[in-house]
Amino acid sequence: MILTGKVDIAAPADTVFGNVTDFDLWVPQARRKGVTMRRTDGGGDPVPGMTWETDFRFRGKIRHMDSEVVRLLRPEEMAIRSLSRGFEFFVTLQIVALAAARSRLHVSLEAKPRTLGARLLLQSARLGQSGLEAKFRSRIEGFGRSLERPLGA
Repeated sequence: MILTGKVDIAAPADTVFGNVTDFDLWVPQARRKGVTMRRTDGGGDPVPGMTWETDFRFRGKIRHMDSEVVRLLRPEEMAIRSLSRGFEFFVTLQIVALAAARSRLHVSLEAKPRTLGARLLLQSARLGQSGLEAKFRSRIEGFGRSLERPLGA
């Protein structure tokens, strides 16, 4: 299943890319939502091969996911591959400069099942795909609004 969304952002492409790749600021935001993120590659600037572990609650259970930045092209694109027990996810963020102070963020999320249970869950999710797409686009718009200002602000 693939979900996509785009949002126009009132900020230059370099600023948007810097905010998207500033993982040190994402960790506290995730923690406030009950998500635990641990960087596992030793830290430093974002580069391909950067990895982290994530634990979060979903449907009443604690879930674990390992993620890796597989592509990082400044200031246009970042791709992340994540593995959980049942799924493999690919998230691609592309930033297009529209003007000096305006950008467009395209986000694509592809979910691939790794187990029979995940395949069944994905099939049932496809039945409500239009609702999922609307919710995904809404989240992307909110994410885009948050990128218009520095994350620490």
